[in-house]
Amino acid sequence: MLNGKTALVTGGARGIGAEIARALAAKGAKVMLGDVLDDLAAETAKNIGAGAAAVKLDVTQDASWEAAVQATIDTHGGFDILINNAGVEITSLVMSVEADDIRKMCDVNIVGPLLGMKHAFRAMGPEGAAGKSGAIVNVASVAATIAFPAIAGYSATKSAVDRMTKVAAMEAGKLGLNIRVNCLYPGLAATEMGLKLANDIVALGLAETVEAAIGGVVEQTPLGRLAEISDIADGAVFLASDQSRFITGAGLPVDGGMGM
Repeated sequence: MLNGKTALVTGGARGIGAEIARALAAKGAKVMLGDVLDDLAAETAKNIGAGAAAVKLDVTQDASWEAAVQATIDTHGGFDILINNAGVEITSLVMSVEADDIRKMCDVNIVGPLLGMKHAFRAMGPEGAAGKSGAIVNVASVAATIAFPAIAGYSATKSAVDRMTKVAAMEAGKLGLNIRVNCLYPGLAATEMGLKLANDIVALGLAETVEAAIGGVVEQTPLGRLAEISDIADGAVFLASDQSRFITGAGLPVDGGMGM
């Protein structure tokens, strides 16, 4: 499905990013894992095998993006797929929110993917170093589509991912870049970030136990379970592949119906 394609996955050292990288590699893609946790990313790449590699990437910095994109092209001979997955969530009630926490989430969750699209457009477009075509998948969240307590800042940043995905898709089409841009809305998964949110909800007095916090999410989910990271990875593979060749500017919910 993805033979001959090269992908850069941000936040690829662990969790959803690592699973997306594995799924892309299993379908034939050559993958580069970009993460500030470069040692862990290198270990994950080793475990994936199939020529997977890793590069240090701070998604908030232009120069870091330039280096990571060039490393992807140099290592794998191209750049066809960008998975903008890196993200951070800082839980807080609105009455207790800290400005620095909001700024950090904006930097990673908004500035990061926007810079990623900038450098992907430049590299994948007709005049770029990898200039053939491309597919970009931005990882938003079900938090962009529902009202869930204690994540106002995070929800705002993931809503921004949805909006800029649509603008970027329109620009790519109008400029003739032959690049598709879509996003995913994952539901809550039992990743390190997901479990931290559940613990935070308990700490804020919004649920009595972690089990109750998770149970509340499951109750709001028509399919009656949390997301598996493989569910999310399969959605990313679909949007990155030619099976979605006439889809751009779209948001794919992978949330068990929670956000409908």
